[in-house]
Amino acid sequence: MSAPVGKTPEQWEGAGVRLRAFVRADETDLVAAFADAAITTWNPGPPEGPTAFVAERNDWSTGTHASWAVAAPAPGGEPGRLLGSVSLHKIDLTQGDAEIGYWVAPWARGRGVGAAAAAAAAAYGFARLGLHRVHLFHAVENHASCAVATRAGFLLEGTLRQSFRYPDGHRHDEHLHARLVTDPLSR
Repeated sequence: MSAPVGKTPEQWEGAGVRLRAFVRADETDLVAAFADAAITTWNPGPPEGPTAFVAERNDWSTGTHASWAVAAPAPGGEPGRLLGSVSLHKIDLTQGDAEIGYWVAPWARGRGVGAAAAAAAAAYGFARLGLHRVHLFHAVENHASCAVATRAGFLLEGTLRQSFRYPDGHRHDEHLHARLVTDPLSR
């Protein structure tokens, strides 16, 4: 039996990353992250601004998403600097599946943060929510996201033709990747 999603973020540790609630101190970094073309090309920015983004991501009360700020583990209970974001969304406890999305701040790229965060969020979904499958979509042109998915153990399952309209207004082909609870932790 699966556990329901709580009302607020549950902290979760992964390999070199901490998934935690967004804090007010993250708002400056959120503004910088959503000014970065590598993020905004594939992710719409928060239309209401960082304060609303933080409130929405920290409100798990609908049970349809589990969203976290990604940070490095910090001593003494400090939150640590924002390195990115990861979310399980479209959570369906009846079917035992969810979609995952992520982005990595420019100052944290090239260190495996995205793959560690995606693997940690999937592990949370399997362990705490009883999920069987976690999947993701990314534009075929988004090579960085493809590399993150692959390093996090999400197998490429196929290509969906013109499946999603991105912020550029065009429909892009997307790759579908997935991990099952039965998949090995690393490849």
